[in-house]
Amino acid sequence: MDAEDCWKVIEQQRLAIADMLADISAEEWQLPSLCTGWRVRDVATHVALVPGDLPMSIMVGTAVRARGNYNRMIDILVRRFADAPGFDPVATLRRDAASRKLPKLTNYRNIHFDTMVHAQDMAIPLGRSITVSPEAASVAATRAAEVGWPVWDKHRLDGVHLVATDSTWEHGSGAEIRGPILALLLLITGRPVALERVDGPGVDIMAARMRAPEPSAGTH
Repeated sequence: MDAEDCWKVIEQQRLAIADMLADISAEEWQLPSLCTGWRVRDVATHVALVPGDLPMSIMVGTAVRARGNYNRMIDILVRRFADAPGFDPVATLRRDAASRKLPKLTNYRNIHFDTMVHAQDMAIPLGRSITVSPEAASVAATRAAEVGWPVWDKHRLDGVHLVATDSTWEHGSGAEIRGPILALLLLITGRPVALERVDGPGVDIMAARMRAPEPSAGTH
């Protein structure tokens, strides 16, 4: 997939998220998502803020408060806006679905997998579904597996061989883990729910790593 294809997937996922959230209850907005420490509303806010043009003063001030920790900075921003009066994640997602603005220090490949994963972070706890093509999920999984500091420990996938059962995608070497590519994408990005959707001798290895304490607030 080239950049144009990735942007089309990002737009589709944003709109699918907005459609899914449009009719949920007040209680459902408060449900824990698959993203550690965040509610459904927090995840929706994060995805909606990505194309937003936040003032530099907010970004700098947040970075200082986070003491340079990437995940902590994202967490602070989300909590600032999630329950702010007048902020509507659904309307914002629809308005900016086709936007190609990017936050500083990232790129469309990161936003591609991030949007896809966060869609599942909300859909699964809500008992809903958001469709992802195996091709798009494969591209996302490849990029997510490449990302290390400051988002994840670059050694988190050492010694495991990930094999998709619904595409030709595979990654790494070692103890095998097999499953649908979307489940593997969730596994790569640290979602324990994925362990229920894959099998193989490498599952116990990944389960043990996921039980280890996170170095920072959440895996966003």
